[in-house]
Amino acid sequence: MVKVVKFGGSSLASAEQFQKVGAIIRADEARKYVVPSAPGKRNAKDTKVTDMLYECYSIAEAGKEFAGKLGKIKDRYDSIIKGLDLELSLDEEFKKIAANFKEHAGVDYAASRGEYLNGIIMANYLGYDFIDAAEVIFFDENGTFLADKTNEVLKKRLEDSECAVIPGFYGAKESGEVHTFSRGGSDITGSIVARAVRATIYENWTDVSGFLVSDPRIIDNPAVIHTITYKELRELSYMGAGVLHEDAIFPVRKEGIPINIRNTNAPQDPGTMIVESTCHQPEYTITGIAGLRDFVAVNVDKDMMNSEV
Repeated sequence: MVKVVKFGGSSLASAEQFQKVGAIIRADEARKYVVPSAPGKRNAKDTKVTDMLYECYSIAEAGKEFAGKLGKIKDRYDSIIKGLDLELSLDEEFKKIAANFKEHAGVDYAASRGEYLNGIIMANYLGYDFIDAAEVIFFDENGTFLADKTNEVLKKRLEDSECAVIPGFYGAKESGEVHTFSRGGSDITGSIVARAVRATIYENWTDVSGFLVSDPRIIDNPAVIHTITYKELRELSYMGAGVLHEDAIFPVRKEGIPINIRNTNAPQDPGTMIVESTCHQPEYTITGIAGLRDFVAVNVDKDMMNSEV
């Protein structure tokens, strides 16, 4: 059995959260491949590292002094390293980042450093191999994801690595320029890695215990959906249910790999299992409810429609 595990930003926001993640991974030897996000918010008033990087690069791009902003980002990582009692220094990495910011390496490069640096820390903490996503995940020069090339290269690379950390959210164009998926793209990276290693299951760890039947900001204590099909998930994601990036479905669905949404802060909860189809009698007539303001969907249905333009 092989499991690919992806952890979101809130799961890796601090040393304390890293320790929870480490315990989860070590509790199951099948969890061999880890996809980390950048550190998220530690509290409601905090700022995500990715947003800090966007702001810092914007200052650098304008030709203004950005060392102070970059120093605050480094402090976030140093606090995690210190809290985990690791013998690790990111000084050289931050020197490279500063130099590349001065050379205007691009906003995608800037944003990707959050996952890149967290990946280095995670690999060091677990004793796993570190694989830079820019070396194994590819886009063409227009920014279109190259699924087949990525699968071929990543599959071969991971065959030589029993346990590895692959940062989420980014890859590289054929020119070597770093390119990112849209926000939340670490979900996609996890799905791509799961496909490459033909994982038994793709576990996506976040800060909720699975998909809920409705928005908890509107409905008090909505029930968890224990099993949902890819098709149902696609509909809910499209209408604003943001637990999982909707594009993360395709690589694993093609290979018949189920996704399990789990809660880092409540690892005992089974979460939501996302599958191709189910023959189980559903618990509820309605799977879930999601919606967007000022939006309406129109469905057109007709016999033999698929044979017409």
